[in-house]
Amino acid sequence: MAIETGDQAPDFTLPRAGGGTVTLSEAWNEGPVALVFFPFAFSGRCQGELCELRDNIAVFDDAKVRIIGISVDSHHSLHAWAEEQGYTFDLVSDFWPHGDVAQAYGVFLHERGMANRASFLIDRGGVVRWSVVTDPGTSRPLAGYREAIAAL
Repeated sequence: MAIETGDQAPDFTLPRAGGGTVTLSEAWNEGPVALVFFPFAFSGRCQGELCELRDNIAVFDDAKVRIIGISVDSHHSLHAWAEEQGYTFDLVSDFWPHGDVAQAYGVFLHERGMANRASFLIDRGGVVRWSVVTDPGTSRPLAGYREAIAAL
């Protein structure tokens, strides 16, 4: 079961596409974070969703919300994909231990070895203020992010 609104977000440190690491608690100390789990880089629906975030980055930037995309892909794959698509937000790898962070958030699909589509808006205290979980074949609407950010 996925974590819910009002829950403390599980902290993590993961490798970032392009090098270095991202620690969630350091990010939320700087401002709200949109944590966006997706199944796989270079897949059509994932690319469509992340390109929509890229193309509407002002929604997040204007509210000072940092996007962190997360999948079980290697950080090398994520780096190549980010460069190809022009993603300016962080992509982090939950590759090893495989899906450990997705499991902590309750969105790892064990039988498929991947994260489900799930997004969590986390405030400066590390508390989940909004979440959406869909099945792997269903995209998350941008309108949900807009409404959640407006409610911060």
